[in-house]
Amino acid sequence: MLKRTLFTSPKRGFTLVELMVVMAIIALLLALALPRYFNHLESSRETILKQDLVVMRDAIDKFHGDRGRYPNSLDELVSERYLRALPVDPITERSDTWQVVAPAFDEADAGEAGELYDVKSGAPGTARDGSAYADW
Repeated sequence: MLKRTLFTSPKRGFTLVELMVVMAIIALLLALALPRYFNHLESSRETILKQDLVVMRDAIDKFHGDRGRYPNSLDELVSERYLRALPVDPITERSDTWQVVAPAFDEADAGEAGELYDVKSGAPGTARDGSAYADW
């Protein structure tokens, strides 16, 4: 009969070289994938911002068409149910950074003019195409 001892049992596990090769492969894959992932996130945020601006501007136009005046604030659009909720700016991740643009023409003589003609993002910085977020 064979007697098994501590020195004759088969060794199990990975060697340090095998672990280093696996870690190098994982690091290489991460180095290739992470920049693309972050570019995709940035692109998604810009797309969401553009869509939010389109929806809010459409709500402002519908409010003006229904009421004959511009709304006084974004909260009025929500309270009058032209918007379900005030969207969050995906760049600043806050809903209180929207910049309100007043009407350029003088409607003070035409009754209640309203103070909200357009809305822009209050996010600092520029988009991937080089344009400023505040200009959208």
